[in-house]
Amino acid sequence: MARQFESVGKPQLLSHSVVEAIENSIRAKHLVPGMRLSSELDLCAQFGVSRTVLREALRMLSGRGLIRIEKGRGIFVSELSAESVSTPLEMYLQQHGGDLKFIDIIRARQLIEPPIAAQAALHHTPDDAAQLQQDCDAMKTWTGKSEELANLDLAFHQHIAIASGNSIMPLLIAPIQALMPQVKSSVHEIVEDARYSAIKWHERILKAILARDAEAARINMEYHLMESENHISQMLSAQKASDSSEANS
Repeated sequence: MARQFESVGKPQLLSHSVVEAIENSIRAKHLVPGMRLSSELDLCAQFGVSRTVLREALRMLSGRGLIRIEKGRGIFVSELSAESVSTPLEMYLQQHGGDLKFIDIIRARQLIEPPIAAQAALHHTPDDAAQLQQDCDAMKTWTGKSEELANLDLAFHQHIAIASGNSIMPLLIAPIQALMPQVKSSVHEIVEDARYSAIKWHERILKAILARDAEAARINMEYHLMESENHISQMLSAQKASDSSEANS
């Protein structure tokens, strides 16, 4: 197979140099999805590194979704998906921060989602409108578990991002919103009016979007997420009080 890479020399963290070289080739489209890389032996020779260094680099690239390693077939450049892009950030957010991260998440949404709702009002299609209406109706008729309700809530916001007509928006908010079901389910169990508040604001947001009233969509999303922050604060306070009570008993 033709030589694909030059030796990386002998700097520290050789595996990172290999990762950077392969990633740069993917960015430059010298390596495209589905293309098979040289064998491990050839890559070791091209980079001038040991098999241990190379395998560590391949592990990092695979973990980032840039390549896939098929036993008996070889190493291939992956086709990036929305999931492969958003999952690493979601995992990072899950592993860092305590209860305060929930407040950070909702405040990040307050910065991002109101303009997205405004864009959805301007650019939604009939299919988008039908999906958002279906999401609202599903929340109103739900009778199951809190986790299921939280996922219905999440779907409504994800579909607003899709309805914005900007393909970057769903990718941008997906890892942030993916953390919401775990906190939303706790909110719905502890804060009595949380479900009805969400339905009320979802209906107002939907009404504004369907009317193509961008300003109303933006304002209603702002109020919705402000109330969500209040509910999260109530939930965290209740959990803290419960933990304190248990510790003193």
